[in-house]
Amino acid sequence: MLQKLRAAFEDFGRMLIFAGETFAWVFRPPLRVEQVLAQMAFIGVGSAFIVGATGAAAGMVFALQMNFALKRFAAEGFVGGSVAFSLARELSPVFTALMVTGRSGSAIATELGTMRVTEQIDAMESMAVSPIQYLVVPRVLASLAMFPVLTMVFNVIGYAGAYLIGVYVAGIPIGPFVEHTREFMNPSDIMHGLYKALVFGLIVSVITTWRGYSAFGGAKGVGEGTTRAVVWSSVAVLLADYVITFIAVGT
Repeated sequence: MLQKLRAAFEDFGRMLIFAGETFAWVFRPPLRVEQVLAQMAFIGVGSAFIVGATGAAAGMVFALQMNFALKRFAAEGFVGGSVAFSLARELSPVFTALMVTGRSGSAIATELGTMRVTEQIDAMESMAVSPIQYLVVPRVLASLAMFPVLTMVFNVIGYAGAYLIGVYVAGIPIGPFVEHTREFMNPSDIMHGLYKALVFGLIVSVITTWRGYSAFGGAKGVGEGTTRAVVWSSVAVLLADYVITFIAVGT
């Protein structure tokens, strides 16, 4: 038990050192713009469908639940504001991070892990090319750029789904639905969610690239690294979500 705990702390320490090296390479030329754009397309555009589908489902289901609850108090008009507030501050950044982790994060860990066990990363080092600068930095920068964008996609599509259910299924008048949304929402609520998305993008990109970069043991090792990347990233996102929320509204 103590050996496993010690190994876990050592692995966490190596990941922190890896993260520090990554940030150091961010500010050193050359900036590989093509690699960053390619990763933005993979992480952002490639994840847009699953994020949008999840957003629509979350918005519609939450609108149904809120309508059921608020109807008891004859306050159905507050459904739109309640859904928009919950999406902006909580559901959108968390669900987006979890979906992108499952879709793109697992692929990143698998790709880098395969490159590690097939000694492609070692070959890059032998040619005086930094694997961290070439492989890791573009993925981290792309995640920092695209997580907030995907979160806004989730917000828009989620609210649209709630609008469809609230207005056309539950029969809530359009005026109260939209007006109460304006009363509930502030720009700070949207920014709160975007700040979370930025932190989640950093967490997911560092963990997934580290699990792939440090993989060993052939195909089995790559599979284990990918599994750990998804699990660790998901748990870290949920923990970070609580910490950020506690700091913002719990003190």
